[in-house]
Amino acid sequence: MKIGVVMGGISSEREVSLWTGQEMIKYLDRGRYEVVPIVIEERTDLITQVQQAGIDFALLALHGQFGEDGTVQGVLETLGIPYSGSGVLASSLCMNKQLSKVLLKAAGVHTPAGLCWQGMDDYDPQAVEQLGYPVIVKPNTGGSSIGVQPVQNEKELLPAVQEAFDLGEEILIEPYIKGTELTCPIMDGEALPIIGIRSAHSEWFDFKAKYEVGGAEEKVIQLPPLIEKRVNEAALTSYRQLQCKVYARVDVILYQDIPYVLEVNTLPGMTAGSLFPKSAAAAGMTYSQLLDRVIASSLHERMQEWEAGK
Repeated sequence: MKIGVVMGGISSEREVSLWTGQEMIKYLDRGRYEVVPIVIEERTDLITQVQQAGIDFALLALHGQFGEDGTVQGVLETLGIPYSGSGVLASSLCMNKQLSKVLLKAAGVHTPAGLCWQGMDDYDPQAVEQLGYPVIVKPNTGGSSIGVQPVQNEKELLPAVQEAFDLGEEILIEPYIKGTELTCPIMDGEALPIIGIRSAHSEWFDFKAKYEVGGAEEKVIQLPPLIEKRVNEAALTSYRQLQCKVYARVDVILYQDIPYVLEVNTLPGMTAGSLFPKSAAAAGMTYSQLLDRVIASSLHERMQEWEAGK
């Protein structure tokens, strides 16, 4: 099978995507796959490179806009090329944090309250004051904690809001919930071991903590059985409610024994230090085996979708 590893892209997470793609290429079984790197520099690259490469399957290492938001998935469906992970709908839903929160709340999942601003005309320090400082300011789309800032007071609010708007058309402002950071990887609708996260240099899991060696302590966490069940139920409900398929990672803050879902990642990072491979390893899967399973499950999912759509 000829596998195209699609990476790069045009979002603020381009560098992370390249790291993910390089790691995938390194660990794909050459006895099973012919591997072709496909590096996206601009939107038109996807169609031209995919057609020229003649691939049988697209293994997506993309993150952020034009990668994780359903647009690339739609292009590949139009071209008739199966791809990894969730479909167009789930990719689009999960990329929009505000819309995700609305749907999760409707399903009874706890998620932080907050404000969604669509431009500087919405700037309202009094509304933030009512939420109560500290707050977290972040772009409504995007990931890897890029553009995400904790804000302690009104003086810090304006520059954080302006920076977040530089990265997207909408931003979220949420109360800063100080609890235990968890991530819940899900594979084929089943929860993998929960990983607890503790940043080495700050109170929250920022870009430096995520991607620098030694930036954070990340390990499988043993929760009391009732709390573990509660966390897994919140993660799995989120996965199903947002129509995710194959694999995803649900990020959670555990506060006073209540799991608050922050977001669902439909194409979680797969670098050497990423959380999903660590959880899979704890479940007994090597990185190569994890990639094999993602590919096999995605092929099965795409065939089912396309058969249903005939």
